[in-house]
Amino acid sequence: MSDVGEVREAAARLVAAFSRHDVYAYFDSFAPSATFIFHNVGYVLQSRAEYEGLWGRWEADGFRVLSCTSLNGSVQMLGADVGVFHHSVRTTLADGDGTLETGERETIVFQKIDGIWLGVHEHLSVDPTF
Repeated sequence: MSDVGEVREAAARLVAAFSRHDVYAYFDSFAPSATFIFHNVGYVLQSRAEYEGLWGRWEADGFRVLSCTSLNGSVQMLGADVGVFHHSVRTTLADGDGTLETGERETIVFQKIDGIWLGVHEHLSVDPTF
């Protein structure tokens, strides 16, 4: 399989884990040193552990992913061991107030580490077309 195909597969596994609220598989899709920028968080998350801690606080407030659909995915390779995946996502979430559907654009930078494609950076923004 080509590197582009492998990055697409890694992204599909990550999105599928997120969609079914499989916390372990989702976070295992990221390197421990991964960073995260989210439009709804006012600071950069500097590690997977920091994001996991925030996720746990969200869950304590009733957060749960009910579904997530990836649309219009694309991969750009940057050498042999870095791939940039971007797509639009439509997500249905539950929180303490009920359910919410969001439309966002997401970029995930993957790096091949010890033969495995892992997310090393994620950036999420509001999709203005949603």
